[in-house]
Amino acid sequence: MGNILWIASYPKSGNTWMRAFISNYLKNAPQAVDINSINQSLISEASAHRYAAHLHSDKQTTDLSIEEICAIRQRVHADIAREANGTTFVKTHNFLGKYKAYPLHNSAVTSGMIYIVRNPLDVTISMANYFNYSIDETIGYMANAMTGTPNERENVPQIITSWSLHVESWTQNPENHRLILRYEDMLDEPKKAFRKVESFLGLKKDPKRLKKAVSFSSFSQLKSQENKRGFVEKHENAQTFFRQGQKNQWREHLTAEQIQKIVELHAVQMARFKYIPK
Repeated sequence: MGNILWIASYPKSGNTWMRAFISNYLKNAPQAVDINSINQSLISEASAHRYAAHLHSDKQTTDLSIEEICAIRQRVHADIAREANGTTFVKTHNFLGKYKAYPLHNSAVTSGMIYIVRNPLDVTISMANYFNYSIDETIGYMANAMTGTPNERENVPQIITSWSLHVESWTQNPENHRLILRYEDMLDEPKKAFRKVESFLGLKKDPKRLKKAVSFSSFSQLKSQENKRGFVEKHENAQTFFRQGQKNQWREHLTAEQIQKIVELHAVQMARFKYIPK
């Protein structure tokens, strides 16, 4: 048993929200944690500088192929685990599987995982706005089994796959050290949802601390901070990182044909999580 606890999700599905909650809960400070400091304590496994440490001085991560990056991943995760003092929380958008025989997560140093799933109808809206794609382009992106992120100076590529493959990979084999939460339940009943996180982490029930962490990580709080100071994780194509943070946006923005297409592409996993419209 290792000490990395993965905070996993498909992009635009609540990963940052979860990390903000955990950071605020653990620090238990009198004011909300600065969103631009979250990635210092709850790190991303895709940070390029961690991979660069395994390269010759004349090489950069952008010089490597995706396969070469994935060949280093196990060592990077071992580094993260070794450097940590106890449990360390690590963000990932990779699906839970392999890329050309290379595991994308090091099971030897893993202690558990929290996975957040969100209705793909709403993920489509959020991703389209965030990456400046059309709705139809986003539907295609989320259906592509080879979907991933580019090899950039700050971040190495992530192997995301389609929404369905991603969700299935992380949720098909529930186990004791895995917590699965729906984004919509986090919105509707935040105290109940985040109480599950508190319990999953083995922390003593503390209603006041929980309430404060929920408040300090609320969407309005995160958006207010971004408006004042910006957010380092915002994509260059996006106007803002925190846009609306709502559910059922698809009812106003998707056509009947687009809704039908998304349901046809992802029906099995949507049915599992009760996302198919009536």
